[in-house]
Amino acid sequence: MSLSVPVWFISMRWFLTILLLLMTTPGCAEQASALAGFGPVETGDLDVIRERGSLRVIVPGTALGEPSLPRQGSPMAQQRDLAEAFARSLGLRMEPVPVFRLGEMLPLLEDGRADIAAANLTVTPARQELVDFSLPVDHVREVVLVSAGNDDIQSLEDLAGRTVMVDRASSFWHTLNVLREQHPDIHVLPPPDHFDDESTLDMIASGQIDATVRDSNIAAMYLGYRDDIRMAFALGERRSIAWAVRSGAPELRAALDRFLTIEKLTRPREARYVGDLPELQERRRLRIVLPNTAASYYLWRGELAGFEYELARRFAEEHGMRLEVVVPPDTDGLVEWLEEGRADVAGGFLEPSGPEDAGIRFTNPWHHARPYLISRDDAPAITDWDGVAGSTVAALAGGTLWAELEARAGEHDFELVALPSVGGDIEDLVNRLVAGEFDHAVAESHLLSMEMARRDDIQRQFEAGSPVAHGWAVRSTDGELLEALNEFVRKEHRSAFYNILYRRYFEDERRIRRQLDERIHSAGQLSPWDDLVRRYAAAHGFDWRLIVAQIYQESRFDPAARSPMGAAGLMQLMPRTAQQVGVEDLDDPAESIRGGILYLDWVRQQLPEDLPVADRIWFTLAAYNAGLGHVMDARRLAGQKGWDQDRWFDNVENAMLLLSQHPYYSQARHGYVRGSEPVAYLNSISSRFMAYVQLTEDQATFTDGNGRPSPGEEFAETVR
Repeated sequence: MSLSVPVWFISMRWFLTILLLLMTTPGCAEQASALAGFGPVETGDLDVIRERGSLRVIVPGTALGEPSLPRQGSPMAQQRDLAEAFARSLGLRMEPVPVFRLGEMLPLLEDGRADIAAANLTVTPARQELVDFSLPVDHVREVVLVSAGNDDIQSLEDLAGRTVMVDRASSFWHTLNVLREQHPDIHVLPPPDHFDDESTLDMIASGQIDATVRDSNIAAMYLGYRDDIRMAFALGERRSIAWAVRSGAPELRAALDRFLTIEKLTRPREARYVGDLPELQERRRLRIVLPNTAASYYLWRGELAGFEYELARRFAEEHGMRLEVVVPPDTDGLVEWLEEGRADVAGGFLEPSGPEDAGIRFTNPWHHARPYLISRDDAPAITDWDGVAGSTVAALAGGTLWAELEARAGEHDFELVALPSVGGDIEDLVNRLVAGEFDHAVAESHLLSMEMARRDDIQRQFEAGSPVAHGWAVRSTDGELLEALNEFVRKEHRSAFYNILYRRYFEDERRIRRQLDERIHSAGQLSPWDDLVRRYAAAHGFDWRLIVAQIYQESRFDPAARSPMGAAGLMQLMPRTAQQVGVEDLDDPAESIRGGILYLDWVRQQLPEDLPVADRIWFTLAAYNAGLGHVMDARRLAGQKGWDQDRWFDNVENAMLLLSQHPYYSQARHGYVRGSEPVAYLNSISSRFMAYVQLTEDQATFTDGNGRPSPGEEFAETVR
């Protein structure tokens, strides 16, 4: 039922509903006021907050817990989690300040009773006069919600004579009242003080009011579990959602902006999805989950390396996809992440043993490893199991090899010691063997060869079991992907490419020693220039690992690098650009890094401030490579093509590729550009940056269960 009545009219049915809610929700308004007024007044900046030891964060009252189930994808819950991560990055505990009334949030900041507000706030000129705002955490549109059965409201004109309920303190109230200047028959009504969002939606569903307005991200959450409302249409253009920061705290705001930049750069664009080969090719991305081990995936001198990584990258390239590697916090989650849609392929020298899980299928084996008994170097030579009697033998538990060893233990009277999986990396096993925790161990040949290439305190004894097969796993629903992988295995297994790759990682002792000694471990150094990069990157709000990834792409860390076009130094600055940023000696690593970051910062400032945080960085890097003019041309072309001109990946990058074709560059202001170069440039830097983030653990990815990275201690240092 629609209410085509003046704003001040309330039906008897509505009046009774409100009265009942007031009677059954005693003290709600008083509770809100009491909570909002709690806490001392403190107006200092980050130094004062550090002394206090806590960050006071305004959150909507329902974000602290509500009688209904927490909703997946709730922007409020996500932002609260993100605020907790920000507090941790500063070495602080988060002190929630629950607020039940939107109109009380900003006054609390102004009064010094809170430090930031993480509450899905739209940035408006009026609010900017009261508080400062962070970089955007999201971009949304205001959308009109109506009853699912109401087909009469499809556009703004259809709101004539209708009642729309929105909070007076919201941006929606301002939007609707501006629209009423041209559409005066729209009746805008505020909800009672105690009303929450669900109560307003319930009134729409029951026909007591006609509509409300919400941000599109909030509306999407509601539509995910309610089928009694629908989205009718959008109002206006996309707007920025940000966190409010108390004025007079520039250091706090700068730290928050740096944190949000890293979070947006490192968060997966789509953390979880499933799809077979055609969909993956349409996305142009193949995600493989691999352990960070010397056999599978690691960093060496800034380059991504690993036998499985290179094998998977070749498959991805042959099928027109970029390879993205995700690294779980432990190896037990490899297959689980595949099932959850965090990856498309699971690797890690998996053994396809036993009956396959109903949701998982394995490829044909692409590798077989022979198991060997190993001992300390001072042990006597042993030729068979009879020589092991009375001793202890350790091995990784599980799989066909473990079952064989259990049978051998009973036959030959030795004690079998089960070790948990170490993800295909036997360093821990060998170290424990050498330390004397057990007498012998069993290791697979490819892993053993890497250890024996770099140490002389162990020896190989005899072959200890049947060869172990290794393959990759995919979801059972991804039949086309499985078929393509099997065809790849059939073609490449023991091919020239495979054999060269295998010798490089498992047989070339000299190279193995060099790579293993220089590979980057979780807290390792990325480049010889890390300290310089940290210093200059922090001063301009860039993550140091992003700059290191760019330096590798530009010069492979060679300060004497030169390009045919005259670019020089670590950051490959052109002479005119160097002059612009005040760099005289391009061969000086410190000057090159300082100048490159200054130029990056200048480029970033030329781009619109309301761009999504991560994409502003990607556009900045694209402009560094191809020029700002070509990037602006690509954005305009993307808009003409119906793509999102504010998103680089899968949108503006497609337009950039078109600018090398005459029909498009002839109509572009800045003309021809070899668009494949900036596209490849961004792909390489983004992939390497994600690897740097995961493998240095400055910001530990996927630690909160929702696919969102949480910052670690070292990142906290960069914001201090």
